[in-house]
Amino acid sequence: MERCKPAALILGSCGALGITAGAHRLWSHRAYKAKWPLRLFLMLAQTLAFQNSVYEWVRDHRVHHKFTDTDADPHNATRGFFFSHIGWLMVKKHPDVKARGKAVDMSDLEQDAIVMFQKRYYALLMPLFCFVLPTFLAYYYLDETFSNAWYVVAIFRYVLSLNATWLVNSAAHIWGTKPYDRNISPTNNTFVAIAAYGEGWHNYHHVFPWDYKTSELGTYSTNFTTAAIDFFARIGWAYDLKSVSDDLIRKRVLRTGDGSHDYNEQELNARMVDYINQLDHESEQAVWGWDDKDMNEEDRQDATVRNKVE
Repeated sequence: MERCKPAALILGSCGALGITAGAHRLWSHRAYKAKWPLRLFLMLAQTLAFQNSVYEWVRDHRVHHKFTDTDADPHNATRGFFFSHIGWLMVKKHPDVKARGKAVDMSDLEQDAIVMFQKRYYALLMPLFCFVLPTFLAYYYLDETFSNAWYVVAIFRYVLSLNATWLVNSAAHIWGTKPYDRNISPTNNTFVAIAAYGEGWHNYHHVFPWDYKTSELGTYSTNFTTAAIDFFARIGWAYDLKSVSDDLIRKRVLRTGDGSHDYNEQELNARMVDYINQLDHESEQAVWGWDDKDMNEEDRQDATVRNKVE
């Protein structure tokens, strides 16, 4: 059993990157570009994750962003936590989801041979990479029992990774802060960010979906996917990494944020400094103290004098 856990973690991490770095940031949002070796790896990793083909995943996700929390949103969060987490997969799609899905532009994916290869052979590739190979590798190379290999490396790993992804649709639309736009449901949720390899900075992501980091702040510890993309960029497999300027972020925070961002405190301090600097001190009647002959008589009358001796 102990030998299965590292295998499940490694395969789970690969599957997570297939979703986060692949289906999400690369193919759904075009937040960066990838050479064919990286696209091939991410396609196989996404197949390992078993969350429908890249083509179908991207179609539903683009519709989600265009029509968030409406009947056209596949996992509409206004229908409750359970529906947005898993219930949407248990019922037929709303007619609006189907209609909008047919209208969304998918031409870029249709020109990607790797994506279309997976789409064509998904029914064969998915069970092979998600269940058969993980079980076989753990059973044969780790000398595990078949039941341990099947239940830990295949089933438990798959169920855990699914729920981590679903938290982005459910928890990150209910609990958290909204530093960038208080008028939308997606939130920044640190727990979800860690569990979903960096996808929990959801308020930021819905405001700036083209940022390859899906976040403004934080470290690699709360955004493992960004660390992976940066690594692939260093070896030349990922390029054209897109991000948002600090100036644009600051303007959006101050215009629509909920006040939880550091920029709000900085802005208040800056305004106070400007106010003080712009005061017309020369027009004020400066005095050295109580007995100064230039002291305003009204100030004398308003003053409170305690323990006064007549």
